Amino acid sequence: MADKTESIKLVKELSRKEMTFAIAPVEAGRKMLLGSADFHVYEVDFGAEKPEPRSLGQHESYVTGLAVTNGVAISSSYDGTLIWWNLATSQKIRTVNAHGKWVRKVVASPDGKTIASVGDDMIGRIWDAETGKKRHELVGHAVTTPTHYPSMLFTCAFSPDSKHLATADKLGQIRVWDVASGKTVATLEAPIMYTWDPVQRRHSIGGIRALAFSPDGTKLAAGGIGKIGNIDHLEGMARVEVFDWKTGKHAIELSNDSNKGIIERLIFHPSGTKLLALGGANDGFVQVIDLNAKNVPLSEKLTTRPYDATYDPASKLLTVSGHNKVADYALTW
Repeated sequence: MADKTESIKLVKELSRKEMTFAIAPVEAGRKMLLGSADFHVYEVDFGAEKPEPRSLGQHESYVTGLAVTNGVAISSSYDGTLIWWNLATSQKIRTVNAHGKWVRKVVASPDGKTIASVGDDMIGRIWDAETGKKRHELVGHAVTTPTHYPSMLFTCAFSPDSKHLATADKLGQIRVWDVASGKTVATLEAPIMYTWDPVQRRHSIGGIRALAFSPDGTKLAAGGIGKIGNIDHLEGMARVEVFDWKTGKHAIELSNDSNKGIIERLIFHPSGTKLLALGGANDGFVQVIDLNAKNVPLSEKLTTRPYDATYDPASKLLTVSGHNKVADYALTW
């Protein structure tokens, strides 16, 4: 019988008083940016023996997303703004009133030229990374649920060639946009990731919380939670669906019985044959999904309930930001 090739081991932890919703690597070394529930953007060197976070500045609410490109960081917040930061000088460059409601995510294109953000005004926006000028408004996601409650636009991701942007909402709809024109080129549906309770709570929950394109750009993975029995306790199985996004066909649908909660982050292996999924309910977990075998060869608990993560293929370190902790893990997959 062949040895198991997947493993994960805790290397280092940084305790935090608050939740850390976002993490992004600075372009060189082991420096990280952290987006915090105390409204601050921090820089921290995880290569140090005792990492000490240093604040660059703050928003007026939770910091929910971070993107880094060409020596500049862009942070998003529930205060509706995006802030550009000069990483060399630690100075604020500009503040943009980006969305009319909470901003849920900000990402940078792989070519470094473009920034995208999504918010609960149900509009995606594409920005020039250097100037902060708005290029396109991406309108098409439903503003309300079928039961006439406000919907939410949770996440977005660029394709590896920077030509397409995927956005995803509470109802389980994904739209893929042409970055140059701002036009929709594909619409995908994952309705199992949305639950409406018409009896006990008259409340809905779920939605797609994570997106990732495969390294060759042909597949699009979506993460969330399956149908929920008790919406007060997230009693639903973590769920991942992978699409051949140009045809709309499912490549894989996977609900892992050993993990309950919401998938918050998806990361493709550089080979494109495996997918890393992180999430949780009260506790946190990480799982490796083998896309060829369509199984989960690794499923492990984490020391924190994760909200974001970044993986460095060179060092094989997975850095996870979450509830009261940021942690480094040695990952073999």
